[in-house]
Amino acid sequence: MRVLILGGTGEARALAAALVGRGVDVVSSLAGRVSAPALPVGAVRVGGFGGVDGLAEHLVTEGFDHVVDATHPFAQQITANAVAATARVGVPLVRLQRPGWAHHPVADTFTWVDDVDAARTAAQGLGQRPFLTTGRQQLESFATWTDRYVLARVVDPPDWDVPPTWEVLRARGPYPYAAERELLESRRIDVLLTKDSGGSLTEAKLAAAHDVGVPVVVVRRPAVPTGVLVVESVDDALDRVVAAPDPKRT
Repeated sequence: MRVLILGGTGEARALAAALVGRGVDVVSSLAGRVSAPALPVGAVRVGGFGGVDGLAEHLVTEGFDHVVDATHPFAQQITANAVAATARVGVPLVRLQRPGWAHHPVADTFTWVDDVDAARTAAQGLGQRPFLTTGRQQLESFATWTDRYVLARVVDPPDWDVPPTWEVLRARGPYPYAAERELLESRRIDVLLTKDSGGSLTEAKLAAAHDVGVPVVVVRRPAVPTGVLVVESVDDALDRVVAAPDPKRT
């Protein structure tokens, strides 16, 4: 059995380790958008495939039996390409996606929006000292915020000149509750913006914001394409892959 994991998440690394531990031939593919990424065990490739056509060709020429899309919940294009490519060449696809924050204990206090532009609009009515945790690629959506202090947390630095009123904090999770609360209080943050990434590595900011009275704006996840098998845990993904019949023998 040969498995391609579209990775870049903690769940992808955990699944790669579990499959390798069972003797499965695994290749993890990373988009290459983050410098010095945490690497999984097993073989790793970095970079794109060249769209649906390139991915479909890669699956065939490299002899993959299964694909697990364990990319970030907001990696819409990669997921769409995986759905189309696997359907074209008849390779089974499983989507491993961590649970979101819709059922978080204080989720009903969040302002939920459909995209980053809507998040900007909503936040403007809630505060004047925002904390942006929506990711580096979305920062330019807030470039008009030149009249206020903005705290933006990213893994890699922005590739454009941010306004002089901004503070860019480079950090990689996990972020403990005490540190998140101190950050909110020391910067006098009055509105937090984030995406529904889910998971525990970045969840503490939600509780911290609630406890200090900072409103939270959350961008909803994009929907997974219809018909895709979605699992929310590494164990479930492992069971689906290992227990699935070999398509080359059916």
